[in-house]
Amino acid sequence: MASIDITGSASLSSSSKSFKSFSGLSCMKPFSANGCTTNLSVIQLGGNLFSGARNASGIKATLPTGEGHFSSPQNSITAAESTLLGELSAGTEIQPDAKVSGTLAAETAPATSSFPVDNDEFDLDRTTEGFSSIPEAIEDIRHGKAVVVVDDEDRENEGDLIMAASKVRPEDMAFFVKHGTGIVCVSMKEEDWERLELPPMVARKDNKEKLCTAFTVSVDAKHGTTTGVSASDRATTVLALASKDSKPEDFNRPGHIFPLKYRDGGVLKRAGHTEAAVDLAMLAGLDPVGVLCEIEVDDGSMARLPKLKQFAESHNLKIILIADLIRYRRKRDQLVELSSTDTISSTWGPFVAYCYRSVLDGIEHIAMVKGDIGDGKDVLVRVHSECLTGDIFGSARCDCGNKITLAMQKIKTAGRGVLVYLRGHEGRGIGLGNKLRAYNLQDDGRDTVEANEELGLPVDSREYGIGAQILRHLGVRTMKLMTNNPAKYSGLKGHGLAISGRVPLLPLITKENKRYFETKRSKMGHVYDSEIIGG
Repeated sequence: MASIDITGSASLSSSSKSFKSFSGLSCMKPFSANGCTTNLSVIQLGGNLFSGARNASGIKATLPTGEGHFSSPQNSITAAESTLLGELSAGTEIQPDAKVSGTLAAETAPATSSFPVDNDEFDLDRTTEGFSSIPEAIEDIRHGKAVVVVDDEDRENEGDLIMAASKVRPEDMAFFVKHGTGIVCVSMKEEDWERLELPPMVARKDNKEKLCTAFTVSVDAKHGTTTGVSASDRATTVLALASKDSKPEDFNRPGHIFPLKYRDGGVLKRAGHTEAAVDLAMLAGLDPVGVLCEIEVDDGSMARLPKLKQFAESHNLKIILIADLIRYRRKRDQLVELSSTDTISSTWGPFVAYCYRSVLDGIEHIAMVKGDIGDGKDVLVRVHSECLTGDIFGSARCDCGNKITLAMQKIKTAGRGVLVYLRGHEGRGIGLGNKLRAYNLQDDGRDTVEANEELGLPVDSREYGIGAQILRHLGVRTMKLMTNNPAKYSGLKGHGLAISGRVPLLPLITKENKRYFETKRSKMGHVYDSEIIGG
């Protein structure tokens, strides 16, 4: 076999004397297999062993068998050699030589229980330290209280007072005007804009506002107001905008309240205060209209952290991050819809292909399903991020294509499983063009993390909520997840899913990708050997 599952129980220490380590690489003494002298070349990442076999002529050939496995002309080993290998790598897979062309064989590796992480960094319900939880904020919105909502520091880095428009009182407006800029806005859906015949302040093509916030002409309520500028008058106008019974003729134009157009999809489409205001009102079970005003400090400048926290504490207000609201919604909203399905004959036999379309951006994803999911328990699963360079063109910088091959073969061998292929994840979410720019920096000596950071891009911006929803729709409930990545492992938990075990996908280590894997291990927490986590 090109890939050998070793299940010996002896410890590594008993054979460690056979190794001579230098610069992270280790070599083992040659031994003979069926008359063929073989070198077991081992590449080591931080003490974790990856092995490949060479014969006397250089490379051990791998040939496809009739069962879709890969074997060598000399594919058996003696009992003594098996014992030796067992001592070296109990419970792990020995990979074929790194220079062998072709795909990996795929005996199912032992599943391990978890990654060695016990934090909740990837929990979609996790509240950022120092901020209120989203459920707490929703409860206050439901009861007519205002909350402070802070956007990303790379965006406006500002905080707004936000509350449900339908709950506004004159004293609320007085508070907004006293502590805010005085520009009070009401966020509402497009259908309400149209119902009230509120034209945009400027045409979309002429909107030069920094974040392209969609303002309508300003308005005052015609009835129950005087000049429109007092707190009482503004509250009356806000309530009129929030009322489903209001008509276009109920408003004067211009006025002192500024309606804003909410983008469908809310903070999942646009991470702004406009969208957060409506999202919070809807999550509280109220009409989808929110009122908001930017907070300023005494000198007239915009309030930013940490002053926003001090403000919230002094006025007994909840303070939340839009980023936390995004995570909260991603876990609960339906993000995909099934668009089509068909059976596809593949290298690994027939699979049923399910195409899912994201309701957020229209990107289509695919799930390849083998066998009957049945009760959905302990399903073998791989959630694979799109990598055009590796999956299609066989880039030597990564082993993404080999992971697909290995995962599909494991599913075939098991007779039951799912591979979800998530598009839009190119370069860990930075896109194809940026990935190539990062490669240029890596050629100049940066590692994969440093290159992204130098470009001002996130190290890993992938989000797995869509993958989790696809699995849930397919009937998966508990899974044995094929991954080396703790972010993926943790990001798929929840969503009505549980992970019953992890199946490692041991990579092919080459001189081209060795540093890449070492960086992922040392800086991103990737695990490549079940022994590391006590599996």
